Amino acid sequence: MSRCFVITGTDTDVGKTVFAAALAGALDGCYWKPVQCGLEPETDSAAVRRLSGLPADRVLGEAYRLSLPASPHLAAEHEGIAIDPDRLSLPQTGRPLIVEGAGGLMVPLTRKMLMIDLFARWRVPVILCARTRLGTINHSLLSIEALRRRGIPLHGIAFIGDEETGPEETIAAIGGVRRLGRLPLLAPLDPARLAAAFAAHFRTVDFVGEAT
Repeated sequence: MSRCFVITGTDTDVGKTVFAAALAGALDGCYWKPVQCGLEPETDSAAVRRLSGLPADRVLGEAYRLSLPASPHLAAEHEGIAIDPDRLSLPQTGRPLIVEGAGGLMVPLTRKMLMIDLFARWRVPVILCARTRLGTINHSLLSIEALRRRGIPLHGIAFIGDEETGPEETIAAIGGVRRLGRLPLLAPLDPARLAAAFAAHFRTVDFVGEAT
């Protein structure tokens, strides 16, 4: 299949949707959120449509759209359904595909399966999004270790927030991971400003090479 990246975060609300929108736009690719939990005020797919500059048909429909803003297993149970992992096969797009997970790596997809287990099934490179503020070293290194223990290819880490050179360098060195760049917090956040920030802080060529 065409180049594919899974975008995950060290925590929820870390900024991975904004990063995914920027990367999908930069690669002129497609975006897919397999499981959406919470539909108000805006889904992640809607945010990517608004921010990426991609045509609407390049933002693929979710396999599950769940109204409760909770972990996928709880949101599904709230609606009396069970998530079937076999419905979550990666779509074939003919373009670079950016896939965004729900929450962090250890978020339960079902009572027996975590998000990281789904990533291990896919075996495509993961990009880890991490905040730059206090606590990011611990959260990032734990996430890196979890990915490596399961043999999941880790393409690199993308930081989001104000510049914190010390923690960023520490995570890259101790974790043995490529530091892809840092996406600053943007206000206002709009497609043009996001595209410009991504171009200024990341290199598109870094999303063509092999995972580490």
